[in-house]
Amino acid sequence: MKYLPPIALSLLLGAIAGSAPWAAASAQSSTQPFVEVVAPYVRAVPPGVPNSAAFMTLRNTGSRALTLVGASSPVAQAVELHAHQMNDGVMSMRRIDEIAIAPLGKVVLKPGGLHIMLIGLTRALKPGSPVELTLHFADGSKKKLAAPVVMPGRAKR
Repeated sequence: MKYLPPIALSLLLGAIAGSAPWAAASAQSSTQPFVEVVAPYVRAVPPGVPNSAAFMTLRNTGSRALTLVGASSPVAQAVELHAHQMNDGVMSMRRIDEIAIAPLGKVVLKPGGLHIMLIGLTRALKPGSPVELTLHFADGSKKKLAAPVVMPGRAKR
């Protein structure tokens, strides 16, 4: 049997046990982003209205930039990232591909600004009931959350 120096043996055993520093860091970054979701909510809409929107504050608690690239929810046929912009004095909404969150920074998703559109609602959104959302990040990580349905103008920020 070949002799392994103590440091090599320790690294090998650590990797096998999953306790090597790089193993823990890579496992965490691929499954859980360093993001804190603050005050999420979904806007209540009248019966028959096919779309709604989700709002929240995203805080990056890590030391590397995060990029939100999408979201999903069982209450909608499609979920898209959107932004409002002023064009020739007219406010319009458009789909965007991503939302960047700087290291230790925050991004506010709010009415009239960045938000998550829920398109083709598959059920009525009852005020107070939770809506499951999964946020998808560019590094492959995901963040699951439940956002309560709130009547317009009643959200806590």
